[in-house]
Amino acid sequence: MGKLEHPHPTGLFQNPAYSHVVAASGTRTIYISGQVALDEKGAIVGAGDLSAQTTQVMKNIGLALAAANATFSDVAKITTYVVNYRPEHRAIIAKARTPFFANMPPPASTLVGVSALAAPEWLIEIEAIAVTG
Repeated sequence: MGKLEHPHPTGLFQNPAYSHVVAASGTRTIYISGQVALDEKGAIVGAGDLSAQTTQVMKNIGLALAAANATFSDVAKITTYVVNYRPEHRAIIAKARTPFFANMPPPASTLVGVSALAAPEWLIEIEAIAVTG
């Protein structure tokens, strides 16, 4: 099993939603393509609902992790892309995302506002990098 360390840099605010630094050691790195709010049949889940789409995206990441024999505890970094981002979106995304990283240090994280994703009904896309033993 890989090991993730979450050092706390002196002089940086410690936000509970993400880690500033994650040091990963292990023998296997898993790269998960950006996941969107589609179910296994390709249908949109949560049309027009950022919270519902975020939850579905996180479930899809969980399925991708499981396929690689990994879990959310192995995730070192995520990047989130949000269409027409506004500051109030951050709390919506955090509320939907937090349960997937419950009882563990959160990964390093970047949130990027974008004008559009590959399909007009997609509001959010999240990619992940995990490290395992």
